[in-house]
Amino acid sequence: MPSHGPLKILETCRLSPYPTSSTELSLPLTFFDTFWLTFPPVERLFFYQFSNSTLDHFNSVILPKLKHSLSLALFHYLPLAGKLTWPPNVSKPVISYSPDDAVSLVVAESSADFKLLSSNDIRESSELRHLIPQLLTSDERASSMSLQITLFPNQGFCIGTAMHHAVVDGNTAITFMKSWAYLCKQLDKQDASLLPELTPFFDRTVVKDPNELYMVYLKNYAYCMGVSEINQLSLKVMEYLGGNRNSLRATFKLSREDIKNLREKIISKAEELKPTKELHLSTFVVTYAYILICLVKARGGEGDRKVNFLFPADCRNRLDPPAPANYFGNCVVPRQAIMKASDFMEANGAVVITEKISNMTRELDEKGVYEGADKNLEKLMTLERGIQSLSLAGSIRFNVYGVDFGWGRPEKVEVVSIDRTGAIALAESGNGDGIEIGVVLSQNEMEIFKSLFVSGLQNP
Repeated sequence: MPSHGPLKILETCRLSPYPTSSTELSLPLTFFDTFWLTFPPVERLFFYQFSNSTLDHFNSVILPKLKHSLSLALFHYLPLAGKLTWPPNVSKPVISYSPDDAVSLVVAESSADFKLLSSNDIRESSELRHLIPQLLTSDERASSMSLQITLFPNQGFCIGTAMHHAVVDGNTAITFMKSWAYLCKQLDKQDASLLPELTPFFDRTVVKDPNELYMVYLKNYAYCMGVSEINQLSLKVMEYLGGNRNSLRATFKLSREDIKNLREKIISKAEELKPTKELHLSTFVVTYAYILICLVKARGGEGDRKVNFLFPADCRNRLDPPAPANYFGNCVVPRQAIMKASDFMEANGAVVITEKISNMTRELDEKGVYEGADKNLEKLMTLERGIQSLSLAGSIRFNVYGVDFGWGRPEKVEVVSIDRTGAIALAESGNGDGIEIGVVLSQNEMEIFKSLFVSGLQNP
């Protein structure tokens, strides 16, 4: 078997849904999906510590259970066993599944240090890359999902996922993982039916597109790629988001007490400045504002330089009528703003940024999903070169540490793809006490960011 550094490939296979289905499925892309058409795939790692994981036990117990339950989960999630294609004479790409489709699964063994890779410590970002499967894409076709299961003998195993962003958003991706894990724990039971909240809802008619935003986004892509006709667009991933793979990765934590103290500091400052509107001081707003300030200060530079920041907002409950929580596909819109670095660096920066994020959320609720949506992709794709652009991946509401296949909760969950996008990874802490923040930065910025992050929590 071939070996790639610390990795030895044990098996490469394709897994089909079970029970075998003759069903063919085709889902049109909504404008929510089209926005992410050529973005890098969402790549995650779920690390499971399991000291008795010998190669024999892995091959005889763990792997068969994971494979069988994966096939059962795919039966409910047929689009993830399928692909994204753009058939001739069709106005936009479609997600399709046919009986000959299957998910690519790589099974591997790694000699790397499980404890180091699953830690929060600062380390080379590239060290996680060998655990992530490749998602195959071409001009006309792209896989929906690919998977890799890697054994660390006598230490544990990890599951690496790569999912096409035009097929799923974070909510759908994590719901699928929970479905797979749930069915894995039900294998010994006769009735292994999926819970209603985990069963995907495929009806695309719940998403209205009165302004033909999907066509607006396709035209944005055509302009960016320099093609004259929309049907000349490629489904290949574009590397335009400013990630840096030759960098360092680390995870930082905010406890509930930290967040409480940060909130109190903002309230104290706000009483002096008297913002025009009441601040929305949710855990997300307080956390994101603090991270942004630390990152902008870590970059340094002139106060007049521009900083672009954005965050995805789930729109399932913002549609009219609302879409179900188990709606399959993308249902998020980015909220984006450009401000001066000085706004983040000044003494009252926490109040200024918190107010801005609060207003961005408020405007979405007041004006609705469609207001300004026609400019969302264009603004992102035409950012000035060199501008500091800060985005988010993940959510503190996903409960990623709830993905338990029967061998315990994950030791660590990493969003690996932030090294391709430059995003900040957010999740609830594995111990349930606060928030985890994953960042990928240059060595210099990482050192400054760590110092600012820690000192900002210690200062009264």
